[in-house]
Amino acid sequence: MTKSRGIVMAGCLWLASTPVFAEGLSSGENMTTESVVAIVNGVEVTLGHMQMIYSTLPEQVQNLPADRLWEGVLEQVIQQEVLAQSEEAQETFRVRLAVENERRSRLAAEVLAEVAENATSVGAIELEYKSIYEAGAETFEYRASHILVETEEQALEIIAELEAGADFAELAAEKSTGPSGPSGGDLGWFADGQMVTPFENAVKELDREGISAPVETQFGWHVIKLFETRVKAAPSLESVYNELAANVQSRAIDNFIQGKTESAHIERLFATDVDPSAVTQIEMLNQ
Repeated sequence: MTKSRGIVMAGCLWLASTPVFAEGLSSGENMTTESVVAIVNGVEVTLGHMQMIYSTLPEQVQNLPADRLWEGVLEQVIQQEVLAQSEEAQETFRVRLAVENERRSRLAAEVLAEVAENATSVGAIELEYKSIYEAGAETFEYRASHILVETEEQALEIIAELEAGADFAELAAEKSTGPSGPSGGDLGWFADGQMVTPFENAVKELDREGISAPVETQFGWHVIKLFETRVKAAPSLESVYNELAANVQSRAIDNFIQGKTESAHIERLFATDVDPSAVTQIEMLNQ
């Protein structure tokens, strides 16, 4: 065969092979999850395979430009397929268990995602809002100041000075060891649950303009003065919508899992029935 004849034959073979390869790959228009994006030794890789890999990427990677994502994800899945087809690839015991675990995890995640979606209706969110903010007991906010000292004796001395007519804010600025001391001990408004329990309980027992007996907390000894109390206003539905949705979803998921578990026939070994350290002996997987 002459050199020119060889070049012509090679060109013909390339031209003949091109349509066969192109027919296997999908066009760039009207892509579906079944669209073939690569063929590795006769095994088709689809857009759906790429999309599943994309769905597991960290958010910062998902936000990369689409062309970089396409090239990177496609290269990853091609490399995985090449390695999976290699002579070195083995369907080992570890691989089988990993696939079974992944399948179980994926199925469970899909079920819970559907349960959460079905539970999150506008009506359910509104009922959650009413049960928490309209039907529940009123919650209060308090405006108070305090003077923090190291010992009960010091707190008693401060109370004696206040009873003798000393100004609370001036004493706080002079003697309080707390960060609010320079501002006269002013704590601003705070709601139920925002202060440590002994402090909160003492505030609740005070009348307006009342001064507490010494109150001990992990921070030291407090002398507290209450200025005002008010009913805490309920937040708008819009401002807590996502939080309420999470509550509804979490409760729906917990109830669904509990119901399915209670209706299932389950036999199990407890830690008291076995040597529980067996779960850490992963070398057993190398069989």
